[in-house]
Amino acid sequence: MGTQWGGHYVRRVNYTDYAHRIRTYASLAEVAEYGRVTETGKDYPLFRLTVPGKHWLVITAGFHGEEPAGPLTLAESFAEVVAYAKARDVGLRVYPCVNPSGFEDGTRYNRSGERPNNDFLRYEVKPGEWKGELSKQEHFLRWTLYDGGPKETRAVREDIVRFPPPAAALDIHQDNYLNLEATYAYTFGDKAAYLPLMEAASAHATVIRNSKVDENSCTDANGFIEFCDGSVTDYFQRKNVPYTATLETTTRTPMVACHAINLIWIRGFIDLAARGAAPS
Repeated sequence: MGTQWGGHYVRRVNYTDYAHRIRTYASLAEVAEYGRVTETGKDYPLFRLTVPGKHWLVITAGFHGEEPAGPLTLAESFAEVVAYAKARDVGLRVYPCVNPSGFEDGTRYNRSGERPNNDFLRYEVKPGEWKGELSKQEHFLRWTLYDGGPKETRAVREDIVRFPPPAAALDIHQDNYLNLEATYAYTFGDKAAYLPLMEAASAHATVIRNSKVDENSCTDANGFIEFCDGSVTDYFQRKNVPYTATLETTTRTPMVACHAINLIWIRGFIDLAARGAAPS
């Protein structure tokens, strides 16, 4: 795929090559196109890989194009992930690259400049006043599924909500702003369940503890943040999925370490999904 696996940055990957790699997994999973998007006259297929099982894990990656580690981990290690899930009777619905034009260009947003992240939910904080993100412990009256946003978000959201809530959900991101080799996570649910994953990840990158990662968010002592930001992770926690998280590694972290951390969390979330289905 022409990718520098050992380097600190992977900015541009030909999506045609990426799509070919994803299609080679047809012997391991149902490889379906849940939609297509067009940028500058080029069609980009959007893939969902499905492996049946008793309990379900949803994995999403590639909302931001300059965060390539998640899509690349899934493309390179999907066979290993499937074997681990099948051994535990966990079904997979994997969306390996949500924003293909951004991924191909190495840009945060899609080629049209739209921002395909968040935009799963809206919160009514006062009668008739709606917000996409809540400040810490902000009260709200109700939430609703959003019906707008960039074409990539609309497509993946429409596909995800067709299915019953899974037992666990993991969204894989990277942080392109912090100038250090590190990791942290946005989490909901039983945070004790994530402690072994973060401890294992600490062998590959520094865990950001008790520190600000941006103007809105500060990690706790374990490297976790809870933030209702209208994202796919936020959506799943509103659907009472017991284990749901957004994993972050910095783009300054060597790719080999990012892959190791991604696989730690993927295997960990397969184990969590195996515990049972989400409550109805």
